[in-house]
Amino acid sequence: MGKKGDLSDFERGMVVGARRTGLSISKTADLLGFSCTTISRVYREWSGKEKISSEQLCGRKCLVDVRGQRRMGRLVRDDRKATVTQITTRYNQGMQYTISKRTTCRTLKQMGYSSRRPHQVLLSVKNRKRRLQFAQAHQNWTIEGWKNVAWSDDSPFLDR
Repeated sequence: MGKKGDLSDFERGMVVGARRTGLSISKTADLLGFSCTTISRVYREWSGKEKISSEQLCGRKCLVDVRGQRRMGRLVRDDRKATVTQITTRYNQGMQYTISKRTTCRTLKQMGYSSRRPHQVLLSVKNRKRRLQFAQAHQNWTIEGWKNVAWSDDSPFLDR
């Protein structure tokens, strides 16, 4: 340690860590061996800078904060087939800051969502006719009749 009250980055980290865990100034001072004034000054400087680590944050502040992410998540859950344009439009309604489609895409990707195109199953004319014939032949079956059918696509999972 150099001058009186001059702490290394490690010692500052110890002070901040102790205070963030809920220790009082006096208990932190007793634990680390510094004066209460030093503990108070170091923590106040850290709080004023809102310094989380030694790295400086760069770039523009994100327009979609944690609350915005929750809101966007609700919009996606409410309509799973909504496009990015629709989600962006609904998100911007009643908001102070409007966001772009690109911001919506980036936010959804950060939240763990990914875009997928729906898989379209095209049946041949022959199979369509067979399905229609099957449905017409079995439309009047009772539940008891269907229970006697051995389904080949049953999954091995059990309902709880």
